[in-house]
Amino acid sequence: MTTIEDKIRELANRYSADLQQKIDDRMAQMQEDDNSHFLVYRVLGVSIEEGHLIDIYQNRGRFLYNAAGRFLEEATKLCFATRFPASGSVVIPNTRGRHPKTFEIDCLVAADALEIKWRDATTDGDHITKEHTRIRAISDAGYRPVRVMFFYPNRSQAIRIQETLATLYAGLGGQYHFGDDAWGYVKDRTGIDLRAMLEKLADERAQR
Repeated sequence: MTTIEDKIRELANRYSADLQQKIDDRMAQMQEDDNSHFLVYRVLGVSIEEGHLIDIYQNRGRFLYNAAGRFLEEATKLCFATRFPASGSVVIPNTRGRHPKTFEIDCLVAADALEIKWRDATTDGDHITKEHTRIRAISDAGYRPVRVMFFYPNRSQAIRIQETLATLYAGLGGQYHFGDDAWGYVKDRTGIDLRAMLEKLADERAQR
């Protein structure tokens, strides 16, 4: 019988392989890139060698951040699906504006509409407006907005935006969980210690 740990290990393997394939493809593409922009790097005191490394890790980082977010969201949804088989993603109309026309709830568990984030380091003020619209639309649909964010940002401006979002959630009767509280929320609701499971998988990979 397949356990939740087996499912998450399989998920991790799939995301890891996909990430490596995307990185390998991009590295091959970069061999053919026009690097004339290195001129400006050199003017700013960055050597050609360092410029190459910066461009390489910028590209690798973009793929990694995207994969990390999608993996942790899907792993979290697997935990909730194990405990609540009827849970899952749901699309609701935007009742508070024209764009976008709809919002997707990452995981609807009974009346709780979960927004799952691995981390959110945005400093864009428009992010607050869009999120405010989204959680009001969730409330209009008869659900309670719940934000589950596993890793808190480090920069002061991004932290202020998260503090504002927490106030918005509370104002609409929602919940805002981050850091240790987010991991604890998943464990309390599902009975699955996702963080311990991921730490075990991370240790397994480190020993290969």
